[in-house]
Amino acid sequence: MTASSHKAVAASSGRSGRTGRSGAGRAQGRTVRGRRRPLRTAGIVAVSLLVLITAGAGWFYFKLNGNITTFGAEGVSPQRPAEGAGGQNVLVIGSDSRSGDNSSLGGGEGDVGRSDTAFLLHIYGDSKHAVAVSIPRDTLVEIPPCRLPNGKWTAAQHNVMFNAAFSVGESARGNPACTQNTVEKLSGVRVDHTVVVDFEGFSKMTSAVGGVPVCLPKDIYQGDLNPNRHSRGERIFAKGPQNVSGRQALDYVRIRHGLGDNSDIGRIQRQQAFVGSLIKKVKEQGFNPTTLLPLANAATQSMTVDPGLDSADKLLSFAMSLKDIDLHNTKFVTLPWRYQGARVAIVHPAADALWADIKADRTLDGKDAGGPGSAGGGGAASPGPSPSSSADAKAPGTGTGPGTGTGISVTVYNGTTATGLAARAADQLKSAGFTVTGTSTARTQDHATTVVEYGAGKEAEAKTVAAHFRGARLVPTATAGVNVVLGTAYASDPALESPAATAPGPAPSPGSSASGSSEIAGKARSADDNICSDLSYG
Repeated sequence: MTASSHKAVAASSGRSGRTGRSGAGRAQGRTVRGRRRPLRTAGIVAVSLLVLITAGAGWFYFKLNGNITTFGAEGVSPQRPAEGAGGQNVLVIGSDSRSGDNSSLGGGEGDVGRSDTAFLLHIYGDSKHAVAVSIPRDTLVEIPPCRLPNGKWTAAQHNVMFNAAFSVGESARGNPACTQNTVEKLSGVRVDHTVVVDFEGFSKMTSAVGGVPVCLPKDIYQGDLNPNRHSRGERIFAKGPQNVSGRQALDYVRIRHGLGDNSDIGRIQRQQAFVGSLIKKVKEQGFNPTTLLPLANAATQSMTVDPGLDSADKLLSFAMSLKDIDLHNTKFVTLPWRYQGARVAIVHPAADALWADIKADRTLDGKDAGGPGSAGGGGAASPGPSPSSSADAKAPGTGTGPGTGTGISVTVYNGTTATGLAARAADQLKSAGFTVTGTSTARTQDHATTVVEYGAGKEAEAKTVAAHFRGARLVPTATAGVNVVLGTAYASDPALESPAATAPGPAPSPGSSASGSSEIAGKARSADDNICSDLSYG
């Protein structure tokens, strides 16, 4: 082998060796880089997703902000109640205007905004209790001066129906500021926020949560929803529990006829049960963006709010503030009422006691539910005696204590169309110690209030009898003895009042209204109550 051949072989061998080492190095490098690439790719994907989610959330918030409609604060009365001891008060109004997409959902006639539903929600300072006070639409109230769309202010209206406030000005969106002014006037409670939800928004909200569990005490037909139909029509609801959403949920809360006494009061009780069931459903799904954002989107599409809730951030922040309120501590009550002819009158002093407790941030059972720093400190019992601790506070019909019926004879007449009412009142009067000499039907059955008639020398006895009937009126007559003519005020709540509740006893602390609220507390509904219980008045 020549020298040149050796050099060639050596060179070839050297190249081959270097090539082998270089190839192995590159292979090793590829292996290392190959292990790193999935990690790097995952990081890029994560960052990309984060960017997309952030951009998506920003887009969604922008969408929610675009959904929200506000009403001007210039219509809010300059004469407003002072702020209460704590908590927040939110007025919620249900509008049934036919304007826009509501026309396909069976709202009121024409384009004028109308309201059949309203409640004042008080969220206590401890953020663990809440109470919603429903105000019947037919309640006779004073509507204070309200601003018209042209900027002028109306004169005050006296003894008119509560729902007339929302229609002042006859605009399609209604007049939520006027309703807010009216609620502040009748309650003395300062409203922090006002929210209007129309038919379309309500329908979409129920669909967004996948339906709401409800219950019916009987089968419901098309004629029950629309009495002008003049025929029963098809069945739209079967008796018992079921899940409803969209138009069907709307039909459920609007049913007035065919249940109980066909009154708005009965409908209010079903609406309270529905709202409680909706709250329960949302809490079961969890207060998180996955469930709240679709609900927020549905709600804001047909929602009108005051300027204090005019952004998605504010609305979602408000929603999140409710997450720690226990279902059992979420109460629903109706403003104490009685029939006054075909309308509804507010019952005093029970209503005054309720508003006083809300202003003082006291729960219905008389406990201070203020947050940190409030007087009493979150949940401590308010000063003053409990009604049950008073020696004179006896249950109705026990026959003991002041104002009992021992030695007093009375005849009972049914002045309403409710059957069996006289017999029921007679049994209660007997339990309270009265001697009932007879029961009968009154000459007319159109009595709104209960009347206690008395003859010569029987006024004191008549006052004792009247003390057992809420809102009873004394009427002297030429007839001997004492007669009770029952009215629809008694029919609405057929139970005797306890005169002991107003008898002299230990003086309560200033501002305490525990005795008035305890009666209301006994009738309150909780959000965790059985959906089939207490569904209809009448």
